Amino acid sequence: MNKKTFFLTALSILLLYKVNAQNAAPITFQLSPKGSSYHIFTGNTGDKIKLNDVITFDVVEKTGKDSILFSSYVQGHPVKLQVQASQNIGDLMDIFPLLALNDSAMVKIPSDSIFVGHEDQRPPYLPKGSNVVFLLKIGRVQSLDDAIAERNKAMEAMKAAEGLAITKYVAESHKVYKTTSTGLKYIVTKPSLKPKPLAGDTAYVNYTGHTVNGKVFDSSIEIVAAAAGLQQPGRKYEPIKVAIGKGEVIPGWDEALLLLNEGAKATLVIPSSLAYGEQGAGADIPGFTPLVFDLELVKVKRIHHAVKKPAATKPGVKKSATTAKKS
Repeated sequence: MNKKTFFLTALSILLLYKVNAQNAAPITFQLSPKGSSYHIFTGNTGDKIKLNDVITFDVVEKTGKDSILFSSYVQGHPVKLQVQASQNIGDLMDIFPLLALNDSAMVKIPSDSIFVGHEDQRPPYLPKGSNVVFLLKIGRVQSLDDAIAERNKAMEAMKAAEGLAITKYVAESHKVYKTTSTGLKYIVTKPSLKPKPLAGDTAYVNYTGHTVNGKVFDSSIEIVAAAAGLQQPGRKYEPIKVAIGKGEVIPGWDEALLLLNEGAKATLVIPSSLAYGEQGAGADIPGFTPLVFDLELVKVKRIHHAVKKPAATKPGVKKSATTAKKS
């Protein structure tokens, strides 16, 4: 743990203990409905947290011997969750309704109650008879409707920012991209006269993926991966195998591979709606991140596609040249 992290963790604990320290009085605990012990340091008179409220809070989780297990201060951002009916003693859902905005509390949960039925999963730092201790600081309380409205507003802002990022990237590339009805943008950089694959065919693809800011996050090409500093130990660098249309890759790939001829190269600009959406995929790809792929459709292994045969033509009846026209 570095000095900054340690300082934040220590500060969080000191803030939670300051009332008790000033009074120099022993902490008295009460028993929650689920059986955990709690002490509320503060006495805020505001509305108590209600079922379905969305709360934002900082938390330090530690052993009874003060070893830190988790700290939102170390994580760098508070925890946000919806208050629901308690399912078990460890979810703290019976504690939150006892608190109001800006309240601080200590909660002790007997480790024995956590590992009932799966004692084999008990770690050595939580022996029998020990407690898991939570130090809580409630920073924000919202109704569910307010939280949803705020989230929707934030999502719309991120979508707008994504659209601007794509527009800027395309403009600065000075290339003419084709755009499909789904929003996929692509440009063929090396044409080919070989046939295009069909859904169900297997494609072998070399690729490099990066963000519109140029951050390379993956590549099947060793020299590119090395230049980007990607750590991919044990990886065999070769074209990846993709069954087209089977959902093995992001939707933008499934769509794009059907647009390319075997042997062609292309650059794709894929909106997040065809990639990893609002959830993102790790630190390099946060939510609403458009992706750029340079790829080569190296080879296609084709399955036997049923070919629709034209309907059989019935033989015509030839009229005799001498057939008399009725009058």
